[in-house]
Amino acid sequence: MKSLISVMATVLQDRTSRTKLRSLLRLLGILAALVVVFTVLFHVLMAREGQEHSWITGIYWTLTVMTTLGFGDITFSGDLGRFFSVVVLLTGVIFMLVLLPFTFIEFFYAPWMRAQAAARAPRELPPDTRQHVILTAYDPVTATLIPMLERYGHPYVVLCPAVAEALELADRELRVAVGDLDDPETYRKLRLEQASMLVTTRSDAVNTNVTFTARELAAHMPIVASAGSDPARDVLELAGVTQVMRLEELMGQALARRVSIRDSDAHVIGRLEGLVIAEASAAGTSLAGLRLADSQIRARTGVSVIGTWEKGSLALAPPDLMITDRTIFVLAGTEAQIEAFNATFTTHAKEKPRVVIVGGGRVGRATYRALQELGVCSTVLIEKCADRVKDMPGVIVGDAMDMAVLKQAAAREATTLIITTHDDDMNVALTIFFRRLRSSWQILTRATLDRNVATLLRAGADLVLSYASMGANTLLNVLRGSDHLLLAEGVNVFPAEIPPSMGGRTLAELQVRSETGCSIIAVESGGQRVVNPPAGHRLPVQGRIFLVGTIQAEERFLRRFRPAMQPGGRRRKQRAA
Repeated sequence: MKSLISVMATVLQDRTSRTKLRSLLRLLGILAALVVVFTVLFHVLMAREGQEHSWITGIYWTLTVMTTLGFGDITFSGDLGRFFSVVVLLTGVIFMLVLLPFTFIEFFYAPWMRAQAAARAPRELPPDTRQHVILTAYDPVTATLIPMLERYGHPYVVLCPAVAEALELADRELRVAVGDLDDPETYRKLRLEQASMLVTTRSDAVNTNVTFTARELAAHMPIVASAGSDPARDVLELAGVTQVMRLEELMGQALARRVSIRDSDAHVIGRLEGLVIAEASAAGTSLAGLRLADSQIRARTGVSVIGTWEKGSLALAPPDLMITDRTIFVLAGTEAQIEAFNATFTTHAKEKPRVVIVGGGRVGRATYRALQELGVCSTVLIEKCADRVKDMPGVIVGDAMDMAVLKQAAAREATTLIITTHDDDMNVALTIFFRRLRSSWQILTRATLDRNVATLLRAGADLVLSYASMGANTLLNVLRGSDHLLLAEGVNVFPAEIPPSMGGRTLAELQVRSETGCSIIAVESGGQRVVNPPAGHRLPVQGRIFLVGTIQAEERFLRRFRPAMQPGGRRRKQRAA
């Protein structure tokens, strides 16, 4: 009944629907008048033939003939009566079987169905909606973000300017709302002032309009917007955006850092309350050829080796791990410890190797600039469209699958190929082609959609970075603030109150890493913090620990070691809600 009332209210609120409803009521009135007229004529003609019938019988005969159900035992014997019957029959066929059904569908049923569909895509959220995330588009980044929001208990709504778009998303069981993106009333109805964040990832012009409109209503709420260029970023900042996402720049820098022949300096990829997470390559250092247990990294620098990157995923680093030129460490420590690592392990001088970048789009150009800034390799960029790279030196225009183009790029001397096109299908084809061409190349590639990461790895890529995951991780970090850090490859750095089951026990006894996959990188109690505590360190009864691991490892930790209880018997939540 509540749904029926909602649909009726939607129908009656629309002017066109009200007009059509009045037309339908007039048509029903004409039908009723015809029934009355035909009933009166029936009695008149029956009286001429000497037959007497009740008025109920007359109505019964009229409706029976108009609906073509048959005459039964009530018939005219004369030609005039039979002619009248034909007139009533034809009127019924035209009116009740043709005109009325089509009119009913057009004037009532279709508006009813549209109103019912619109009820599934509301224009207003309940007044008690709070701490929700408003998304202005459903794209690869937000499609990856939504499951993360659900995992961490953040409500969300996708704002769609068109009902058809909203219904399509609603069919996928997504929470949606309908409204104009540039209308302040839309954001009032979506309870913007009670939201936790607004994310807009449409075009630069639309993002600017959305930001400016929303900022007038909520002066301090976080607004995150994507930008396709530096001028667009500047305009968005003037409009009031809290943070601008330049994902192509982040992707380019990440791909450049993954080139195994670059310098060995540790590059910071995240910070959390004084802790630094960095990655460093073993290429060209004295570490190559050693086992991790023999490297003395922790003893000499104080940093902790969390793990290594294996095909884009964090892998645990056992003591017997053999370090090679392709090993990329994930390190944790303080700023001073990271500097000590850089001072201790330096790259041996050698001839600069060669890197070939395939694709001169925004990601490809960002990767090229990042490698140029590192200055540790010679770089060449291959792009089909000359207009994209007309102002860049060291660029070859042509098809990367053309052997003449590869020869011109001196690809035979290259050690690494980076594939950066925005088309995942093309990236798969290029990866297969280059891997068959030479098995020794290090092949790095990007994926726009998460679902294509596994395909690219099977095609032969050594590392795949997901554009969607990088954007979603960035947004989630903004939402959760400074108490959590989700790195681009799904590595989660998070604090936790020391559970009662862990208090008073040493790290060696707890075996947290082997049981959950998380590494304890710091212990904090009484205002004192121990970074990278040794295995014999005994945890205090009260305090905090900082852990690093994948999202799945975090979930295993929370299941294995129950969080501490807050006063009042309420369990402390480890994730932002």
